[in-house]
Amino acid sequence: MFRHALLATDLSPASDRMIACLHGLRALSVTRITLLHALGVRHLEEMAKLLAQEAEPHLRRQVEALEAQGFKAESILASGAPTQEILRVAHERDASMIVVGSQGASLAPDRLLGGVAQEVLHRSEIPVFIARLRHLEGPEPACEMVCQDFLQHVLFTTDFSDTADHAFSSLEELVRQGCRRITLIHVQDESRIGGHLHERLEEFNRIDTGRLERLASRLGQLGASDIRIRLPYGFPKREILKEAGLEGYSLILMGSQGRGYFGDILLGSLAHHISRHAPIPTLLIPPVR
Repeated sequence: MFRHALLATDLSPASDRMIACLHGLRALSVTRITLLHALGVRHLEEMAKLLAQEAEPHLRRQVEALEAQGFKAESILASGAPTQEILRVAHERDASMIVVGSQGASLAPDRLLGGVAQEVLHRSEIPVFIARLRHLEGPEPACEMVCQDFLQHVLFTTDFSDTADHAFSSLEELVRQGCRRITLIHVQDESRIGGHLHERLEEFNRIDTGRLERLASRLGQLGASDIRIRLPYGFPKREILKEAGLEGYSLILMGSQGRGYFGDILLGSLAHHISRHAPIPTLLIPPVR
């Protein structure tokens, strides 16, 4: 499924903690990881050499940490800008997933998603896994990764769009990999239904409950044994984060676009919001192009 992951590192303490805690990716069938560090100095050759010499020992230690968790690992030093290099190497090495952390070197508590990670999310045409890094209070900036079995309890969000259907195929693969506990959630969007359609809410609930039950049946046939259905009424961003904040969820799986997909805009506002603010790791599946 996701056998080869491209892992972006900025060599910060946050990336060390993230790398030390990626054993859960093995449950997603990841066996090989390419570790990429981009220097961002493509046209400054002398500076690039100095930065590379400084980075190589740190990269070797991170590769060793991945190998200790059972992955086949290699590292690449690229000279260009991080986003472009991440997307380029992912394509050239035929990676099946990109892994990024949710904080960069600053570890500022209000910087929930670094600029590089945000750009990658907007432009990636392959799945992106966001490893959640949690800020720790103290005199010095520090963090720890939300570290667990990512298949323990998956929260799958759907708006029944084509992209959501495509993401559901990835959920089916996770069940084949051993995921047994799943919650399916669809939010009846108050901004669309409230007002002239509110009297039809009961009808919408009946239709969408049937849709969710059919999805649950498919998962049950594949071996999932604990499947729950949630159909709240409200604003999707708020309701999904509220659900994700409940104790026990290990991963959010969702499509990176829903209804209203336009041209080259690869990341929808809902997926963008969830990827920035979710308290747990998030796996975003892009639309078929």
